Amino acid sequence: MTGCDPVPVLLARWAMRTPTLLLLLALTACGGPVERELSPSSAGLNVAEAALRGGSAQVALQVAGGILANSPSNVGALEIQGDALTMLGRQDAATGSFERALSLDSGSTRAKIGLGRLRLGTDPADAERLFLEVLQKEPRDVVALNNLGIARDLQGRHADAQAAYRQALGLNPELHAAQVNLALSLAMSGQGARALPLIQPLASAPGASRKLRHDYAVVLAMSGKRAEAERILAADLTPEEVRQALAELDAKAAQTPQQ
Repeated sequence: MTGCDPVPVLLARWAMRTPTLLLLLALTACGGPVERELSPSSAGLNVAEAALRGGSAQVALQVAGGILANSPSNVGALEIQGDALTMLGRQDAATGSFERALSLDSGSTRAKIGLGRLRLGTDPADAERLFLEVLQKEPRDVVALNNLGIARDLQGRHADAQAAYRQALGLNPELHAAQVNLALSLAMSGQGARALPLIQPLASAPGASRKLRHDYAVVLAMSGKRAEAERILAADLTPEEVRQALAELDAKAAQTPQQ
């Protein structure tokens, strides 16, 4: 699989109850189009894939829907439909598309990853199962490895999560999603000194996204560098939002064992 789409995922169960942190704590789940063999509908699938890559989820959804109207069992179209619905925030419908794809092709890597990503916030243990199934078939799939790390972090198994991120980075050192996730995981497990060098160069690069800057602020705050974190967050959040976010992060850091 190729490509990485930022997908908001709760960093840990304690963040689920914290609206402000949902703006800040987001691991990056990677997914993307899968190369498939040519079929009579391959032209339409290619158009839909191109629309997804370009961020045009609605176009991809319309094209996939047109294919499915004529060929309801087209697994490729179901996978694209699931990805497009996920991008549009229609999670229940996306789940249905991926489950339908898996009912037709139980080995669909893309459907398993798509379904696993949707289950990260509600059932990370089941998401982990899906990613492990992908890796049994494709052990070098960095997308599955990165998402596996997220699933483990959400279960509080930070050491296991870090092993998955490192394995992904060993296969693709340019996978910035895994690098950021590793930094966040290290910070959550009380290893801020090891986390900061991983994320600081990315967050300080020209054109760094707001999300990446906020991830960096999270790592700073959990590493005891509250003033620096506050300065970064203040560029995007109101003073009250900054105060609330830092207070919540301070409370979490106090509960984090040092290693």
